Amino acid sequence: MHITMTTDSQLQVMAEEMRLKTLRELGCFGSGHIGGAMSIIETLAALYGAVMRYDPDNPGWDRRDRLVMSKGHAGPALYAALSMCGFFPEETLSELNVPGGSLPSHCDMNRTPGVDMTTGSLGQGMSTAIGLALGSRMNGWDSKTYLILGDGECDEGQVWEGAIFARHYKLSNLVAFIDRNMQQLDGYVDKVMDTGDMAAKFSAFGWSVQTVDGHDPGAIRDAAQKAAENSQSPTAIILKTVKGYGCNFAEGVEYNHHMSFTKEQMDSAVAEVRARLSAARAACG
Repeated sequence: MHITMTTDSQLQVMAEEMRLKTLRELGCFGSGHIGGAMSIIETLAALYGAVMRYDPDNPGWDRRDRLVMSKGHAGPALYAALSMCGFFPEETLSELNVPGGSLPSHCDMNRTPGVDMTTGSLGQGMSTAIGLALGSRMNGWDSKTYLILGDGECDEGQVWEGAIFARHYKLSNLVAFIDRNMQQLDGYVDKVMDTGDMAAKFSAFGWSVQTVDGHDPGAIRDAAQKAAENSQSPTAIILKTVKGYGCNFAEGVEYNHHMSFTKEQMDSAVAEVRARLSAARAACG
């Protein structure tokens, strides 16, 4: 089971609601990983709103689809999605980074209902996602494993070792989304470690590749559905995104991986998202 969003407009509403909840969540703490959380919102809306199979009343359901948020610092966005889907009450979002709380800075499957894999050591999510996908196939389950990688994270050799493995074993139940926002912790990707044409690289490793607007949840849904039709190889979906997207004090800022902010800055960002949410709801009729 999952939330079924039947139109692009409904997915856009879900994305704006998710962005609003993520900002409020970060606002409770006063700082956090804003940039990479904002750039992945639409992907989470597409996955949890229209693509993935899950049951919030039974988070450990064997035949569920699984998500590995390899860029684990984007946990706040994932927590917003999980709360919207009923894995835990919305009030729990105020526990972000609170000692003893259930929402740590990086994703932890032992602390947060609905999180399928503990992440944060960049590069390792490729390996764990491969393990989940291979295990599902060995068990005869038709479930999918979805992996979200940062483009800066793709500096790690472990990502490419995994890419070889996944193609060799024809893990067609593995779909990787690469958040191509062109920024990483220490600056712009092409300055820190130029990774070139990411689509061409995954294609050269034998993956099926698509490139989409990472801020269009309908296009992301369509790409994921197309990937589900591929039975010969894993799929990489390159998301053309903007780090900090939709947050007016983070978008377009070079060092926006982790930011502190004032109450006035957050209030302004929240007000803008609320306005976009109202417009998205109006577009739904």
